[in-house]
Amino acid sequence: MECWNIMKPNSCNLVMSAILGGRQGSRPPVGNPTSIACHELMDEAGVAFPAAHLDARAMADLALAGSEFLGFDTVMPEYSVIQEAAALGARVDWGDRDKMPDVKEFPNADFSDIEIPADFLEKPSCRVVLEAISILRREVGGQVAIIGKVMGPWTMSYHMAGTQNFLLALGMGETAKIAKMLRQLMPATIAFINAQFRAGADIVVLADHATGNLVGPYHYEEHLVPIHQEITAQTGGPLILHVCGNCSDRLELFAESGVDGYHFEWQVDAKDAVERVGQDISLVGNINNPQALLQGTPEDVFKQARYAIEAGVHMIAPECAIPLTTPLANLRAIVEAAGEGY
Repeated sequence: MECWNIMKPNSCNLVMSAILGGRQGSRPPVGNPTSIACHELMDEAGVAFPAAHLDARAMADLALAGSEFLGFDTVMPEYSVIQEAAALGARVDWGDRDKMPDVKEFPNADFSDIEIPADFLEKPSCRVVLEAISILRREVGGQVAIIGKVMGPWTMSYHMAGTQNFLLALGMGETAKIAKMLRQLMPATIAFINAQFRAGADIVVLADHATGNLVGPYHYEEHLVPIHQEITAQTGGPLILHVCGNCSDRLELFAESGVDGYHFEWQVDAKDAVERVGQDISLVGNINNPQALLQGTPEDVFKQARYAIEAGVHMIAPECAIPLTTPLANLRAIVEAAGEGY
């Protein structure tokens, strides 16, 4: 990849080494595979929602602000979880400065067949992400790690059938319905991942919310391990899996999925995660969002970041997309913690 051509270690080198299991860099990298968009960062970038969901230049500028104003080693230009759903026909409210986008009407609530349109990647909500990644490649390629983001088939099923509806079918043991929808959506995930790599992403996040408090590890093992293994076999670059919640009961399953990294929450103890799977998969996280980043002080954030660093977490990051009112001072504390002693 282009970022390996720089002789002096830089942000891109640090991140790629951490995710691909290479030698340790001069310090732990800092990033967020999901989103660091918040009000203060929007003000610094001169960009706000919903423009940053719909306009490629705005998307790229807000992503760049995370590197320029915070010192993060990554840029990630997709801030919603519904870009694919919009391209597949879901009715979307794109939100505003204070509200994230949301699906308002589920086109396959009856579990009817889903056909991925031939021009899926040309739909506005997909095309804008690819254009933003291309802008970032031209402007910071090889300097900062460019991360893309794609929803896995489980998350897309929530958006196409409705979360409650999908989970009810799961709970009722309607495995044929579940399997059919996941299989029909998987090609969209694969196509969008590969398109983001072609556009210039160094890494892509596979966000698939088989969340710990909603879905048991046996559901993940039965339904998603085979699909994730197929996705990783058919995509052309490093992937970071993101699954929310306390997933301590399925870490080994994540390590079997074929992804290169796992982005995890504070509910999963960093030392335990590193001890159990840190030799098999790179770990990204796990600064607490609500208590530390949103409501805490820079000192609280610094302490959590140091805990993750000393545990051996490979890339230090917020546990998920940050709350919109997160103070920039708390995000900078992660960077300060990563630089201490290096």
